[in-house]
This record gives sequence, C-alpha cells and structure tokens, in this order.
Amino acid sequence: MAMTKDYHEADYQRVVTEVVKTRFLPGTSVEIIHEPERKAPPQHVLFDFDGTLSLIREGWPSIMVPMMVEILQATGTDESAERLHDCAFEFVMQLNGKQTIYQMIRLAEEVEGRGGTPEDPFVYKQMYLDRLMEHIGNRREALQSGAATPEEMVVPHSLEILTALKERGVALYVASGTDQCYVDEEARLLGLDGYFGEHIYGAQKDYKRFSKQAVIENILSKNRVEGSLLLGFGDGYVEIQNIKSVGGTAVAVASDEAGRSGKPDQWKRDRLMGVGADIVIPDFQDYKALLNYIWNE
Repeated sequence: MAMTKDYHEADYQRVVTEVVKTRFLPGTSVEIIHEPERKAPPQHVLFDFDGTLSLIREGWPSIMVPMMVEILQATGTDESAERLHDCAFEFVMQLNGKQTIYQMIRLAEEVEGRGGTPEDPFVYKQMYLDRLMEHIGNRREALQSGAATPEEMVVPHSLEILTALKERGVALYVASGTDQCYVDEEARLLGLDGYFGEHIYGAQKDYKRFSKQAVIENILSKNRVEGSLLLGFGDGYVEIQNIKSVGGTAVAVASDEAGRSGKPDQWKRDRLMGVGADIVIPDFQDYKALLNYIWNE
C-alpha cells in the first residue's frame, strides 16, 4: 500500500474522563460502553496484531525497558536504576501502539536530555529487535516445528472469530506497529495469513509515511465506504482512536497476555475506555454473542 503523505501518530491523550455506566451482554464478558449507532452491518474489519491476535511477543516490555535503562545509565546520570526504569516504562507504555521507532526516538531524546550523545533511533530499534528475537526464538521455533499449536500463542478464540467474520463475508485487515517482515512471518506461523491475504500492513522504515490511520483511510477510500461500516479490534490506544475518528465501532481487547485468564487487564481496559472504545472484551471467548450484538441479530 503506497503512502503519499506524511503521517504523525499522536501520543496517548485521554478524551473520556467521566465515569460511565456500562453493561454486559447477558452471561458474557462483553462489556458495552457505548451503544454503537448501526445504520448497516460492518463491511470491513480491522485488527491490531500483537496483543490483539498474536501472543508471540508477550512480555516485550521486559526486554525493551531494561535495555533502555542500560542506555540511560551510560549517560552518567546519577539517577537510580529504579528511577530510570520507572521513567522508561512510563514513556514506553505511553507510546505503546505506535510504531516501535517512536519509542526509540523518545529514548534518544532522553539520552540527549541527560547530556549524552544518542545513537540513531534505528540503531536502538535494532538493538531491541535483536534482544527480542532471542527472547521469543523458542516460541517461533516451536510453532515452526509443530511442538506448539497456533491456539497456544494467540489471544483465546482468535481463530474462531476470524472464521465467523469470514463467514459473514466481511473483508479483514491487520494494521500493526511491528515491522512488516515480522508481521508477515508471525501471521504465517500462527495460520492467520489465510484470513487476511494481502491485507496485512506493518511498520515501514519510512515510518512517517505509514500509520494505522493511513491503513484506515486507504480502506475507506479504496472501497468508497463510510467509516460507520468499519469495525475495529485492538489492545492499543492508536487503533481505537483511529477507528473512532472515522466513525467506526471500536472494540477494545483488554487481553491478559501472560495469563490468558479470560479476565480483562484492568490497565488496558481503563486506558482504552479513555480514548472512546465502544466495547471492551478480555478475549474472543464470547465472539458469537459479540457478533450477534454488532450485527443487531
């Protein structure tokens, strides 16, 4: 998908501050925050990848943040390791959902702010990816060898909801802040590529010409449809915010990535409600009830 203009992904900013009364679909974990206005059923459905579908990269902050602490300590700052950890964790999670390079740009700014000479953010990004690939290498190998099944490394019932959506005849898309090459490979390892075909979009080196917003704009313009016909799922603020900005229905996936407990991660739930999510789910266990509700059946 060719991009013809620069895109800037905004940082997290809470836009919903009042406490709202929510309700659950009877007997389910589907929490309704706002009743979506459904003039017609969705025709296009967008998914984030990591944390929304894939759990291959579960635990990535435990790789990124310690690396950043090491780099910040090398500036000679007299801040404690604990203080640097808190600082790095805060901005890493504040930027979570954007392309990885934005976190590295911020790291370079933090280094410079402490009197250090930062590396190019792409250098930091490669350092992180090298460490991450080592950390998750066994997961990828297990999928490749068949020692692990895709069901073990996706948000529960991901395959079922994708199958159900395909049966409804909608077009499916992935938009991810992870590099294109990795999203393609990991989607294949998880058996997700068949659901999305060529509509898997990941981060590009020319990061200013790619964003989830760009993917959404392309979907709407290419298919000549209104944003109200877009349904989106994500565990990051960027995609929720982007979906809402065009008038789509946004489902926050407050996934418990480490425990797969079937209960919502409360930090994610609060964060995603704060940018206007319409619905919150912990995973896709109640996908039948959710789709029936969205399709007004």
